[in-house]
Amino acid sequence: MNAERDLAPLAPSVVRALNDKLYEKRKVAALEIEKLVREFVAQNNTSQIKHVIQILSQEFALSQHPHSRKGGLIGLAACSIALGKDSGLYLKELIEPVLTCFNDADSRLRYYACEALYNIVKVARGSVLPHFNVLFDGLSKLAADPDPNVKSGSELLDRLLKDIVTESNQFDLVGFIPLLRERIYSNNQYARQFIISWILVLESVPDINLLDYLPEILDGLFQILGDNSKEIRKMCEVALGEFLKEIKKNPSSVKFAEMANILVIHCQAADDLIQLTAMCWMREFIQLAGRVMLPYSSGILTAVLPCLSYDDRKKNIKEVANVCNQSLMKLVIPEDDEMDEAKQSMTLPAEPTSEESLSKPEAASSGSLDASGDSSFSNSSVFTVTSSERIQVTLNLDGIVQVLDCHLHDTSIGMMTRIAVLKWLYHLYIKTPRKMFRHTDSLFPILLRTLSDESDEVILKDLEVLAEIASSPAGQTEGHGPSDGSDPRPGPVELHVPGRAGQLNSSGTKGLECSPSTPTMNSYFYKFMINLLKRFSSERKLLETRGAFIIRQLCLLLNAENIFHSMADILLREEDLKFASTMVHTLNTILLTSSELFQLRNQLKDLKTPESRNLFCCLYRSWCHNPVTTVSLCFLTQNYKHAYDLIQKFGDLEVTVDFFTEVDKLVQLIECPIFTYLRLQLLDVKNNPYLIKALYGLLMLLPQSSAFQLLSHRLQCVPNPELMQTADSTKPSAGFKRASASNIDYTELLQHFEKVQNKHLEARHQRAGRAEQLDRRVVL
Repeated sequence: MNAERDLAPLAPSVVRALNDKLYEKRKVAALEIEKLVREFVAQNNTSQIKHVIQILSQEFALSQHPHSRKGGLIGLAACSIALGKDSGLYLKELIEPVLTCFNDADSRLRYYACEALYNIVKVARGSVLPHFNVLFDGLSKLAADPDPNVKSGSELLDRLLKDIVTESNQFDLVGFIPLLRERIYSNNQYARQFIISWILVLESVPDINLLDYLPEILDGLFQILGDNSKEIRKMCEVALGEFLKEIKKNPSSVKFAEMANILVIHCQAADDLIQLTAMCWMREFIQLAGRVMLPYSSGILTAVLPCLSYDDRKKNIKEVANVCNQSLMKLVIPEDDEMDEAKQSMTLPAEPTSEESLSKPEAASSGSLDASGDSSFSNSSVFTVTSSERIQVTLNLDGIVQVLDCHLHDTSIGMMTRIAVLKWLYHLYIKTPRKMFRHTDSLFPILLRTLSDESDEVILKDLEVLAEIASSPAGQTEGHGPSDGSDPRPGPVELHVPGRAGQLNSSGTKGLECSPSTPTMNSYFYKFMINLLKRFSSERKLLETRGAFIIRQLCLLLNAENIFHSMADILLREEDLKFASTMVHTLNTILLTSSELFQLRNQLKDLKTPESRNLFCCLYRSWCHNPVTTVSLCFLTQNYKHAYDLIQKFGDLEVTVDFFTEVDKLVQLIECPIFTYLRLQLLDVKNNPYLIKALYGLLMLLPQSSAFQLLSHRLQCVPNPELMQTADSTKPSAGFKRASASNIDYTELLQHFEKVQNKHLEARHQRAGRAEQLDRRVVL
């Protein structure tokens, strides 16, 4: 009885009914409580109202006895109904004990708690918004409840709360975001579904601008997008699609920079849907934000580049990644090379220039993602700022180059990725050459190694980059070139890498100086030629399979005369005589047969200018490494007397099978279109006696073979000089006069030929001697 008096103003019968196990009796007690509270409201007796709520909370709702807790819950709901619009004054006291019951072990009790809170919220309506966070927190837990009845009840309460939020303009979004950010990382499917449903509701409310807080929840949304449930993934897709639509409508209010790294992370996701969605977002960000995205270029490239080599199974991702890559590349402009080095940043408007206006890419994905990702994009929607709004934009070139370098070193990456990396390097050397040349020394070795790539397309792009490095004026800047002696050639003979292209051994060494008629290369050109020949020397297979291809392409990209000039000079100092002979043979074949070198052949054919004669002397000195190529060079330059003199010296050489093979090939070449002029000169027997003698000399060198028969038949066609005499035949031909007036010291050249061939003879004997010693050791 003492306990019953303590619970006044509740009557003892009401107390007994609230503690009853039967729902009907508790319901009757609740009606009595509702009647009592209405009387207190009419009397404006707030102290008694608070006392009743306190009794129901402390003595019942928070009781140890389950039936008492159930009675407390229905009693609190009755209080709220009785209070009506005044319930807002007591919401804290009404809600807290009910939310505590959300954690009860008894599922029936959790359901009653849900029912009670529904009635409380339904009466209070907008007054519950100040308590929204605790309500949301409780509901998010019930959303994952294993009991279907509890879950059903929570869904009713959830819908009611959403209606209240939708119709209200007093929602505290700032206070809610931290809770949303925390709950969005839940791994429970139902909790995730609950979170997404709320995000969709908040997005639909015009007065709530959730876009401002998107950086807080974007990462969590992408995590949910990887859920195993198709329904949840679809809901998340819709939510992200709505956000993207909003971003494209109002790009000026979007915090692009704060979300860039989040997208970079998810663009590398293993889940295809996450990766495709993130990549579509990245595409839109780059196109909408423009240069605002530049500071994140290295991360973007890390994510995008590997996708370019995806196969058709991930075609959509590959296509979107390609658009991202192209769009990002267009953001790099020449002004990035002129930024103040001390600040390492520049102030630029975020609006792209007219050159940077990007055409809309074709649809790269399907479904609702495409509907939001590929909708109409026009220049008018590009993020623009007023003249007073400036954005600090920094091109992190060091980071970009590091990423590109890592991808080139990674042998597992696909061909399209390697091509994209090389395109980036070429683009950067074009747009920001001064800054790029700081990285050239570190990039140079991997660019040379890439020449061994199995793909011709990769090699072509690699050669474009190397050619740009070798010819860019920025490469002549003091302190950035290799003129400090970096990367010296190993061995006793050190090849000097000149500091200026125009100073290529201008002290007087024959054959080294650049011709005045040709474009000058920078200091890296000569370094490139040295290292290219080193690579051919160390990788003979590369020389055999790709050597001619590489050199021919370089002749298109750079000046052919400079390439042959420099290579000839480097080979003149080559200590590996066997390699020198092979390389000279390769260069000679290219010179005589490649359509790319038509102009250079014409230049050498006439030797009319001092530059062409200088080039001939330079080539000749290196061509001496291979006797037959030296003769072919004399045939090309119409130095027939000297060719005859050389062939006379062949009798003193060590004749090998390889030698006969090369003579055979020369005979075949004489029958080719390249030497049409030479065959026609056979008609002028009187003025070309040494040509005929030289050809007969070759014939005498050859054994009885198909090449012998071919040359023999050609010489049989040489007409009788008596029959060919005409009235003007007494005048010497232009070619004869040219040969005698060319100011070339042929005696000195012949002596040089003998000297080089003697070196080759000694080297062959040394190799043979070493082989013999090895054989003896094996026998012993």
